[in-house]
Amino acid sequence: MSESERTTLQNILAAAREEFLQKGFQGASLRNIVKRASVTTGAFYGYFKSKEELFDALVKEQYTHILEMYRGTLERFQKMPPDEQRSCMSEYTVAEMARMTDYIYDHFEAFKLILCCSEGTPYEHLIHVMSKMDCDATHDFSDAMNQSGTPMNAVHPQLEHMLTSGMFCAFFEMVVHDIPKENTQEYTRQLVQFYEAGWRRIMGF
Repeated sequence: MSESERTTLQNILAAAREEFLQKGFQGASLRNIVKRASVTTGAFYGYFKSKEELFDALVKEQYTHILEMYRGTLERFQKMPPDEQRSCMSEYTVAEMARMTDYIYDHFEAFKLILCCSEGTPYEHLIHVMSKMDCDATHDFSDAMNQSGTPMNAVHPQLEHMLTSGMFCAFFEMVVHDIPKENTQEYTRQLVQFYEAGWRRIMGF
């Protein structure tokens, strides 16, 4: 790709980012994006086939990476001995969510698009996907505790989903409301403590 082509691509991406942030995916207009980028419609289609593909270019990498980060977090926790899982849950979760927060703030506009502007795309389901991952991990944790001699109370799947969705909605409020990064560490710590206390109460461990 020539320098001129790279410049055109960057102009299109910048124009698209601005349009999507202002109007969301569904409200965004390719005509406006082309106009903002100062390119012809024909030139645009030399880079992207559709509005969906353009949105992918802005968020797919970050969406995939945050899910992989969380999947890794859950897998590492599951490999711990049951006693260690029970005793260090809070500290481990705070540290891992802080690591995720660093990544999110390094790619803040991408996550703003995912969380606030992605209705009508597969990316609008980020919280649902992460909640499902967390629910599955909670089942594994419960099984590990029961097998190690620490009986756990069963939690109805609907309530389980409500609680995990609520946690992720709260966590991502930092992006939705443009919370300064310097505040996020303490907010995340308190959020984890709040939810852990609730889980310990209803699951009985």
